[in-house]
Amino acid sequence: MPEEIVNEEQALKTGRRRWPGMSVVAALVVVLGLLPLGISGSYKMHVFILAFIYIVISSSWRAISISGQFNIAIGAFMGIGAYSSTLLSVKLDWPVWLTMAAAPGVTAVLAVLAGYPSLRVKGHYFAIVTLAYNMVIFIVLMTWSSLTGGEAGISNVPRPPDIAIGVLVWDLDSRVGYYYLALAAAALATLLCALILHSRVGRVLVAIRQNEALIEAAGVHSWRYKLLAFVVSAGLAGLAGALYAHFIGFLNPDAFGVDHSLNAILAVILGGSGTLSGPVVGAFAVVFLPEYLRVAENYRLVIYGFILVTATIFMPRGLVPLVASGLRALAARLKREPA
Repeated sequence: MPEEIVNEEQALKTGRRRWPGMSVVAALVVVLGLLPLGISGSYKMHVFILAFIYIVISSSWRAISISGQFNIAIGAFMGIGAYSSTLLSVKLDWPVWLTMAAAPGVTAVLAVLAGYPSLRVKGHYFAIVTLAYNMVIFIVLMTWSSLTGGEAGISNVPRPPDIAIGVLVWDLDSRVGYYYLALAAAALATLLCALILHSRVGRVLVAIRQNEALIEAAGVHSWRYKLLAFVVSAGLAGLAGALYAHFIGFLNPDAFGVDHSLNAILAVILGGSGTLSGPVVGAFAVVFLPEYLRVAENYRLVIYGFILVTATIFMPRGLVPLVASGLRALAARLKREPA
């Protein structure tokens, strides 16, 4: 049985008493919440914000991967969310907070329309269909220049307005303010994945991944559950797109190609697809590795690719399960040694 399925079964068995991985995520949120106090320089803050947005994207793919579906349209749904929020705020003068809240809803509605027919196919066929969706959406965003601006893009995408509570002001025009907004979104996306996994829906999705024919024979309409996972995944991707657009301040279709969908998948696999904290660790790895390899200049992408291929081959379970196994082995060894 694949390792990620074993991990998910163990997570479900622990049920309401304990959520494996959530304690790690909670501790990480606390540390990251205090991190701006020790960060100097806007560039580092910029990279951390992108990492938080990638956590939302990775959680998006994690939400649908519970059922065993391989969705390569994450970049497309992220683009739909980004352009929905941007166009509503720039062209229709909607409040930015409202457009950011509407972006996941718009994306989810389109996901229902796209998912209803496409989820009738399974396995590699579904992956090919979602890949085609990503390519079609990218082409539409690139060619419908009267609406999207085409390759020239849309500039001056506004930030959300400040939030004032008494004498306290949450300045979202600053990087520190947006840092906490992105951190909150990443934490909520991770929590949503945990809630799904430890619910009846999550148990059905894991069962579909193991044996869909048996689930159908038991009278469960598996495609309805897969459609729900697909819609939730698209909604999270739309939220990530809205966060990205209003943070960067400039929007063009290049940020929503197939490569971004593959990066989201890579982040989950690299961190550990069978864990709740895996997408968090993987997102940081995918964002920070290329940045720290800039010192290699022309060889940066070559080294980055070599690291990813090596990690995938020698750490197929991901970083989080590997570290957890190492810590358990070390604890067992220390326990056996005489005092």
